Amino acid sequence: MSEQSVAKPKLVAVPAALPVTYEDILAAEQRIAGKVERTPMRLSRTLSEITGAEVWIKFENLQFTASFKERGAWNKLSQLTEAERRAGVIAISAGNHAQGVAYNAQRLGIPSTIVMPIGTPFVKVEHTRKHGARVLLHGETMAEAFTYGYQVKEREGLTLVHPFDDPAIIAGQGTIAREMLEKAPDLDLLLIPVGGGGLISGNAIAAKHLKPNIEIIGVEARMYPSLHAEMRGEEPVVGGQTIAEGIAVKQVGRLNLEICRALVSDVVLVDEPHLEQAISLFANVEKTIAEGAGAAGLAALLAHPARFAGKKVGVILCGGNIDARLLASVLTRGLVREGRISSLRLVGDDRPGLLARVSKVIGDLGANIIDVAHNRLALDVPAKGAEFDIMIETRDAQHTQEIVDGLAANGYPPRRL
Repeated sequence: MSEQSVAKPKLVAVPAALPVTYEDILAAEQRIAGKVERTPMRLSRTLSEITGAEVWIKFENLQFTASFKERGAWNKLSQLTEAERRAGVIAISAGNHAQGVAYNAQRLGIPSTIVMPIGTPFVKVEHTRKHGARVLLHGETMAEAFTYGYQVKEREGLTLVHPFDDPAIIAGQGTIAREMLEKAPDLDLLLIPVGGGGLISGNAIAAKHLKPNIEIIGVEARMYPSLHAEMRGEEPVVGGQTIAEGIAVKQVGRLNLEICRALVSDVVLVDEPHLEQAISLFANVEKTIAEGAGAAGLAALLAHPARFAGKKVGVILCGGNIDARLLASVLTRGLVREGRISSLRLVGDDRPGLLARVSKVIGDLGANIIDVAHNRLALDVPAKGAEFDIMIETRDAQHTQEIVDGLAANGYPPRRL
């Protein structure tokens, strides 16, 4: 399957030999009922207009810990034996799985230990501790944290709660598709973010059982194409800084890969600008917060519009845990991309009143000045001249061009930076 190809839905029954069955998902649904939020699912008319698809959004960012991870965590923890509960559990995670396990273990009275890399943001460490977990910071990478976590597990006799490669976790996550198809049974496909594969594998089983002709399509960040490569028999080449750190996984789980090979039609890749745009659209259109991984489904619609045009698409907004500073940066960068924030450079005579005249032109044309930098020492500027970098806020790209034209007409031709 090429990334550009339009894969045909796999019209097959869910194989009985898979490690998780539809009955497992039904049992998980009973266990989590009343314990985990049944999140809303809504049609987004505006995002449908923007993308050309009929977009239905499942708001898993409205779980208490702002992520779908609570479903699998509760399903796993609630099945532990009394001996396992007394001994406690351990998870290795720097993100949503850590909080999902810690929160639900606390609710069930189970001692929890969470191993995180040393560089885990302080806010994530504190949130996990507030849920009653013992947090152990170890290793520079997740691989080192996993190695240490397994050592602690063996030494202390703890039960591992794996983030994705576990039948109970997979079954818990699969409850999402049942809720989605109950709300919108005529969906053509589900777009599901892929990290380790727990979310997509569980929901593929549920969705394919309920509607065999539905397409299940995974979405990965281009820098971490783990499932994309393995589905094509290739060796994954991964690495780099992505805003979708929640799905930046070097290798999908082995159970998850088995399920995906049987039931997933295709995996598409998205680049960082589309992830940022999706985060901005969720904030500005749906008035909701999405982390990079949570926005991956919408990013796929933006990145591959022809692939999904006219389709009824279910998008799982799987998480909303994004650092406030990063969110602010993404939203501001979005304004720059839309031409609503621009930097203009002007060179003029260094005489009193120049900046006032320039400001008047900009103000009269309805724009707002955000920042001004005044440079007299640049060597490419005449000794009696001055260079101004002016950051302006406008309505849109067309309005920005009106400002540029207006400054030029008044004798101050700017250069856009």
